[in-house]
Amino acid sequence: MGGEGYIPLFETTRARGTLAYRVFASTIFLGICMIWAYRLSHVPSEPEHGPIWVWFGLLAAELWFGLYWVLMQACRWRLVYRRTFKDRLSHRYDKDLPGVDIFVCTADPAIEPPMMVINTVLSVMAYDYPPEKMSVYLSDDAGSNITYYALLEASQFAKHWIPFCRRFTVEPRSPAAYFRSPSSDQLSANGKNEELSAIKKLYEDMKNRIETAHELGRISEDIRSKHKEFSQWDSYISRQDHNTFLEILIDRTTRKAVDAEGNALSTLVYMAREKRPQYFHNFKAGAMNALIRVSSAISSGRIILNVDCDMYSNNSESIRDALCFLMDEERGDEIAYVQFPQNFENVTKNEQYSSSLRVISEVEFHGLDGQGGVLYIGSGCFHRRDTLCGKKIGREVITRWSENSGIDPNGGIYKPEELKKLASCSYEENTEWGREMGLKYGCPVEDVITGLSIQYRGWRSVYFNPRRNAFLGVAPTTLLQLLVQHKRWSEGDFQILLSRYSPAWHGLGKISPGLIMCYLPYCLWAPNCLPTLYYTIIPSLCLLKGISLFPEVTSPWFIPFAYVIFCKYAYSLAEYLWSGGTVLGWWNDQRIWLYKRTSSYLFAAIDTVAKLLGFSETAFVITSKVAEEGVAQRYEKEMMEFGATSPMFTILTTLALLNLVCFLGAALTGFASGGAGFFGSMLLQAILCAVLILINLPIYHGILRKDEGKMPISTTVASTVIAVSACTIFVSF
Repeated sequence: MGGEGYIPLFETTRARGTLAYRVFASTIFLGICMIWAYRLSHVPSEPEHGPIWVWFGLLAAELWFGLYWVLMQACRWRLVYRRTFKDRLSHRYDKDLPGVDIFVCTADPAIEPPMMVINTVLSVMAYDYPPEKMSVYLSDDAGSNITYYALLEASQFAKHWIPFCRRFTVEPRSPAAYFRSPSSDQLSANGKNEELSAIKKLYEDMKNRIETAHELGRISEDIRSKHKEFSQWDSYISRQDHNTFLEILIDRTTRKAVDAEGNALSTLVYMAREKRPQYFHNFKAGAMNALIRVSSAISSGRIILNVDCDMYSNNSESIRDALCFLMDEERGDEIAYVQFPQNFENVTKNEQYSSSLRVISEVEFHGLDGQGGVLYIGSGCFHRRDTLCGKKIGREVITRWSENSGIDPNGGIYKPEELKKLASCSYEENTEWGREMGLKYGCPVEDVITGLSIQYRGWRSVYFNPRRNAFLGVAPTTLLQLLVQHKRWSEGDFQILLSRYSPAWHGLGKISPGLIMCYLPYCLWAPNCLPTLYYTIIPSLCLLKGISLFPEVTSPWFIPFAYVIFCKYAYSLAEYLWSGGTVLGWWNDQRIWLYKRTSSYLFAAIDTVAKLLGFSETAFVITSKVAEEGVAQRYEKEMMEFGATSPMFTILTTLALLNLVCFLGAALTGFASGGAGFFGSMLLQAILCAVLILINLPIYHGILRKDEGKMPISTTVASTVIAVSACTIFVSF
């Protein structure tokens, strides 16, 4: 249907004001070059201006920041936006829509509650898409019979929930999210209170049964006697030692796979892959690869959607949106995957932890899309099955969507025991799984490295950010959760930079130079800790000792410093506000930027180096999706949560106290001498130190607080000793 008379299924538009931004960015780069020139042309002589290493350390940090800023411009140089035409898709392919396999992954029922998991499952089962062409798979890496029971209950509730969604065009289609949304109240106001009350009662009854089992930690004998499938768990030893558990709860090939109105239901499958202590399980990547193999034998959908268990579907038309890209007659055959942004339903107005990644999703990813393809972020992504299994792009890739074939030649004819073998520990031995097939192993961010390897094979990817969020998840509600999450991300990205998949050298000639530049800032998150730590410590200590590191206000060299600082942060604020944030939200974003660089990224860099030297192994930490009542209340009030003892908090508190001591000490000295020097040659240092103090106000507040979210006393004491000792040693040096 391509060629003459071709009408596309999607359109791409360039961002407005691109030329103006490029001119503006060029002036900032000129200012950065002048700052470098100042450092090189004003090297001080000892001892009047302090040790020479201090000056060259600042030069190195400023060189890094400048070059990093240049790399970041690739993410803003060519922003594109996408629009889909779902009506055209329906008109052309209504009877030839491809099969879609949906993977939902969970790993720990303690921090990923079963009710949250099944709400996600129910939301994707209720997509506006032919149910006979959808299959939903839940991977439970904990092998929990409670999670299986929850899915069993959900399979019965789905028979009523899906017709209800269809009848009243429900959005969102997660029951929990819908019942607390204004849409639910509107339905009641429209005289449908009886239907709403009936479905709510069914949901509450199911919820009570599941939560009772979850609290007890076991399945009642009455339920076990009614469902023989629970006998599989008789062999269960531990989370890391059990057989493959695999059940097809709804099989669309049988007559029983119908809802309460007699319409077809999607296939629903529970899988807990086999785990043994002697086999490394490769975390989420291992679970995804097992799902790819098992699904190829059951449904073999041409398209695979994977979502995290906390990322429920918020838009019932997302599948059709993705297919507008993948099935476009002229450009679709070069697209490997369609990535939707990660959005969160629990972010507060001013985003205390800046966990929505607002600028990344609203600006930078559009820039990556314009450079040749956004990265794969592990959730909310629609893949071609072929590309996940290692297929290279070529002329033979042209897809016949009516043929619902996959990687398995047996056409889905498998006995239960043969299916379980596909999810066994030993299946991948001496195969290409984890290397050339499926998701890549050996990296904490298996999604990013997998997407990168797909792009190396010649494929493009697309970023689609619709007006109505496609998926909504749960953002971290404590500072420690956020820092641990970013430690994993930055560590994984740094490992990619140092691996054979590094975009810095392996990407040359395989992806565009602009896309290489877009990947590098994320890969360099971890080493960012060193210049940031230097800039937050040394200028403040020099301020305390009276060593001037920046030009005086009356010097012409003051102008490039002032221009770069003002323009960078003014544009950053404008960009954040344009992305839908608030002024206070932007300030919180700057704070978290500093906290991540001085704690998460530092430990990520240390762990990466330790791994390269053979001193540690890759670890995968799951962020808790459960918040205690007190934590949740403080989160809603936008109070920063500390509470726990962590070396990350020790570093942050030490830096906060060090800057406070330096500023107060320098202010006392400056005022005692009349203040001329303090407000002249030391002005930029004083401003830098003062800004760091303002950024750290939540830490000072945390030290003085009395609630459970306060900074631990042991952390405060240790940090005070370190900060005061550092100031004393530097001044006497």
